[in-house]
Amino acid sequence: MNRSEEDGFRQFVGIRMERWRRAAYLLCHDWHMADDLVGTVVGKLYENWRRVSAADNPEAYAQRILTRAWIDERRRPWRREYPAEDVPDPGWSPPDQLADREQLIALLSRLGRRQRAVVVLRFYFDRSIEETADLLGVSTGTVKSQSARALEALRALSYATGRHQ
Repeated sequence: MNRSEEDGFRQFVGIRMERWRRAAYLLCHDWHMADDLVGTVVGKLYENWRRVSAADNPEAYAQRILTRAWIDERRRPWRREYPAEDVPDPGWSPPDQLADREQLIALLSRLGRRQRAVVVLRFYFDRSIEETADLLGVSTGTVKSQSARALEALRALSYATGRHQ
């Protein structure tokens, strides 16, 4: 990789890294794993930067890597172990944003992994139904039904827990 390609890579990653980290956390609910997933994204992007930078939508390529890395991580046997303590506090945030984030994370954690992935891709990454289906390797009908079920479940959970606004 020459200097200009490396500069382009650094700029691309630098702008998006924090967003990828937050998205990874929304998927896995673990800041350490989120950091590992982002590391995987950055490593794979670096390995394939010439192809990625020439692609029509490098951001979608990175999101695909993130989603696939999370799915692969979920398949590993050690993932069936559960930590004894709660997830550590992510740090300081303005009070209203912290409450909103904690509420969202609590509600998302009640969804199944497929529904959670669909919600994060569709509404956090603002992906279309077709892009989400492609990223997850499912049909557009599955994305639509999982979106509808997930949103209904989130709505019901929000009212059941008194967290609606």
